[in-house]
Amino acid sequence: MDTTKIIQELQFKAVRSSGAGGQHVNKVSTKIELSFEVSKSNALSEREKDRILLKLSHRLTKENVIHLQCDESRSQHKNKALAIKRFLELIANALKVAKKRRATKPSRSSIEKRLKSKKKAAQKKVNRAKPDME
Repeated sequence: MDTTKIIQELQFKAVRSSGAGGQHVNKVSTKIELSFEVSKSNALSEREKDRILLKLSHRLTKENVIHLQCDESRSQHKNKALAIKRFLELIANALKVAKKRRATKPSRSSIEKRLKSKKKAAQKKVNRAKPDME
């Protein structure tokens, strides 16, 4: 995955941000909408595209486009940087391959230690009982 090529393929759109902010919010387009077409990307290999399409299927549109929005800051440049950062993290997490779990068996000493502690706890509870008077 080449991040510089991916960043070049991103498409940005500046939109008026919603919420509080007074007159300024009605004049300035600070919200950023980022879009990325996975299937048309030249920066990703076919294997990476397949993995992203599989892992991020819930975030994709019918045309295999990822959309992200950012309106946290009042600055368009900060919002753009935040959107790019979030997008790259999203892609990196989707491309991570989870390590296969190997089944293991507990060691003999750990089994003995567990049984010994169970016996000790059981004996403690037996000692709490009232003694028989018969």
